[in-house]
Amino acid sequence: MARILIANATIFDATGAAPFAGDVLVDGNRIATVTAAGSGPAPTADRVIDAAGKFLIPGMTEGHAHLSFENVTATENLITPTAAAQAFATARGAKALIDAGFTSAYGASEAKMGLGVAVRDEVNAGRLPGPRIRAAGLEISVTGAMGDESRDHNPRIGPSLIIDGPQEMRKAVRLCAREGCDNIKLDVSGDPFYPGTPAVSTPMGFDEIKMAADTAHAYGKKINAHTRSIEGSKACIRAGVDGLFHCEYADEELFDLMEEARGRIFVVPTVDLFHQMVGGGASAWGISPEVAGYMGIPALLEASIATHSELRKRGVRHLIGGDYGFAWSAHGLQARDLRYFIDYYGYSPAEALICATRNGGLAMREEGDLGTLEAGKLADLVLVDGDVLANVDLLTDPARISLVMKDGAIHSENF
Repeated sequence: MARILIANATIFDATGAAPFAGDVLVDGNRIATVTAAGSGPAPTADRVIDAAGKFLIPGMTEGHAHLSFENVTATENLITPTAAAQAFATARGAKALIDAGFTSAYGASEAKMGLGVAVRDEVNAGRLPGPRIRAAGLEISVTGAMGDESRDHNPRIGPSLIIDGPQEMRKAVRLCAREGCDNIKLDVSGDPFYPGTPAVSTPMGFDEIKMAADTAHAYGKKINAHTRSIEGSKACIRAGVDGLFHCEYADEELFDLMEEARGRIFVVPTVDLFHQMVGGGASAWGISPEVAGYMGIPALLEASIATHSELRKRGVRHLIGGDYGFAWSAHGLQARDLRYFIDYYGYSPAEALICATRNGGLAMREEGDLGTLEAGKLADLVLVDGDVLANVDLLTDPARISLVMKDGAIHSENF
């Protein structure tokens, strides 16, 4: 691979340092040097990109990816399409992410087993454009909970593996591992889209969660959980779950547990879906603010603000993204979360961007070689036209994304 020098950029390296003017040299798939302006002669390179007036950041990570979700308005959209059709949707989701500067996707679950794995492998082989992917499979739930679409009079196969008891859980996790998944997701709590199991309920038992975590870790996999309820989130922490999605409801004991575990867990608020429902962005699909009120979404959003503001103060690592792929929260718009992290949770623009970059890199790769612009790190980076810290919304404008590089290879450029 060629040596590429990105010169005269304003560099946000995501280490916590202030942005500075300088150059970044990429050699192969790694960052070779990061040099402040005026500190010496520019290194030699096969290609020099003049980035004067532009902002250079690490590639971002979607922290709760459903790549196969495309314009979803109901669970039926995940059940009825064929696997062949959904494979194309998954590929389109992957492309939308990398086009938007998301060079990594931390998988949550997919509509059918194998979709994330197949697209991950095609991306890794260079046959499809997309981010680096930690692939997920079907979510795992229990009878009568979120994800169980069957009734006695109408048995149906939903986008989930339905288990009951630790031994069935062990088999389900083993199945996901056998099928090549990197990440495994549990439906621990209820959800406002399932009136029979509301968000505050916890259908999955601790013994089931613990079996899933132990089995996944034995295979070297990450275990993640849909958890909105207080008791569900506590059980996840105690069982060793790696990633917690949603986590709107909390009490002091849960805050303490999360703070104690902050060096090993990642938390993803997944706020855009509900922000759009409350604010009218979902009205065209039948979910007006009034309907969202009947569903209890405003209260859920308020709980999210309170909980994640407190987790920020306690140093718990947040990731951005989550539940994009709905009709009102399309893939490629994940950078909208940066604004929510600032306005709802009290992050500074720089801190919100660290959630999207450094924290995402650590969730993707325990090696710690992704998510910052430092010598020796993997060369995932995004060049933006304008000062991102002055206006994080620039990252939601495709015309402002001047260059996307993943693993040292240029995916797109727009100068």
